[in-house]
Amino acid sequence: MSKSRDIIAKATFEVVATQMVEAMERGTLNWPLPNPPITDPDFPVRMPERDQDIISQGLSMLHADVGMFDRHLATIVDLIVPHRMNLSDDPFEIHQKWLARRTNDVSQRMLFCIATDWLAQAFDRSAPNTDRWWLAIALINGLATVPYGQPIHQGYHLIESIALAERPGTWHTQPEDGPQNLGWNPHAVVPRTTSVVAHDAGVNAARWLLDQLENDVLERRLLLMEWVRLLLERPALIEPLGLFELLERRANDEHEEVASKVVMCLARLVENDQERGLAVAHVLHGRKELLLRRSMADVLTRLFRRVGWDAVPFLDSMLQDEDESVLAASSATVGDLKFLDENVWADRLVELHSHEASIVRRNIVISLRDYVERFPEDERKLIPSLWNDGDEVVQIRLRELLMRMDEIDPKRLSKHIPLLREDRLQALWDSLDARRSERSMVWKQWLAGESEVPEPIEVLTDTHVSSGEEPTELPNLDDALDMLDDTLGYLD
Repeated sequence: MSKSRDIIAKATFEVVATQMVEAMERGTLNWPLPNPPITDPDFPVRMPERDQDIISQGLSMLHADVGMFDRHLATIVDLIVPHRMNLSDDPFEIHQKWLARRTNDVSQRMLFCIATDWLAQAFDRSAPNTDRWWLAIALINGLATVPYGQPIHQGYHLIESIALAERPGTWHTQPEDGPQNLGWNPHAVVPRTTSVVAHDAGVNAARWLLDQLENDVLERRLLLMEWVRLLLERPALIEPLGLFELLERRANDEHEEVASKVVMCLARLVENDQERGLAVAHVLHGRKELLLRRSMADVLTRLFRRVGWDAVPFLDSMLQDEDESVLAASSATVGDLKFLDENVWADRLVELHSHEASIVRRNIVISLRDYVERFPEDERKLIPSLWNDGDEVVQIRLRELLMRMDEIDPKRLSKHIPLLREDRLQALWDSLDARRSERSMVWKQWLAGESEVPEPIEVLTDTHVSSGEEPTELPNLDDALDMLDDTLGYLD
């Protein structure tokens, strides 16, 4: 061992030992600890009598297993050093000062590695070590203190392993076989585990750990919400772990930051149980804190895609909000109405045009291109109304739309220009002339009745839309290749 490595190892070991004692003291405050999910019937489980027994045993294991410490230290240093000039360099030698300033970070990673090792030994199906279980669960509970860094990323995998009673790092499921695999046999019948299976005793231990975080300080509750958000990706664990009930309670949390984390879980909640998910959404929507109102506005489009018409009351309420950020986010979501009813969507755009907030009126322009495609006649006169409103930002965006209309469909543009205020047409004329000299003169002559509607500059070919059915006859191969050359620009 090099001198630099020895210095870093000694400093890290002292910090690890101190932080382990502190973490296990925190982790054993609530007694008793949950029973181990995996046991050996030949060796009955013996519950530790005192929390100090667990702490002293964990510290003794740390001092006894020096090889484990050195192995994890080398892995962690290789992982966190910013760069290496070449593979033969010793990172302890090159980055000694850099590592010395980050002893706490190295120590925290080390403790999570130790907890992972202990948990893996506790879940060894051939020889489960229940003594390691008490150490692991106490250490994990004590390390889960802050809602960032290793407690989120490694902590989540550990609690998932506990709920499944599987060793950390094992692949819990197998992917669906299909034609993307070289050895795929469509006629083969292969049993595959495509979803995780919760373990009854493991779920009890995981729920104990979740309860410890839920009934503790703000930082621990925020960490809990990060774990829950990740656990929602495992549908098979939602009911066993009681995540619905947990989120219902946290939706009423006294601290708005915790409740705002529940908002980020709404999409997955609704996918798993629409009725209960909407109930949580209504609770969150009923709260008046600014952070929650903004968070609900941010996820509104996700709700539209999952609950459809049930999300419209949320939109109506948000459009009456006083906060400009809520108005901006909610008005930008109006476009989702077109997937429910195009006429309702178009009518809502007209209503928003008269909204008192300028940000709402400006967000209408986002939907104008789709509006023109679906309502080419513009029976609601939305485009002239927006142009004549006088908002410069809206006019700039509208000008781009009208210029494109001039290029591909002048007849459609001819229906709008007479309705635009003459004192605001100069900006459009200048833009047309900047792109093509004297183009505005052609339109002015048409307005004066001296010429016909200008011809389109760019002729669009009809895009073929597949019917999904087999054609009666196939085109000639040479003709098909020529069409590809013309449309996609392929070179010989």
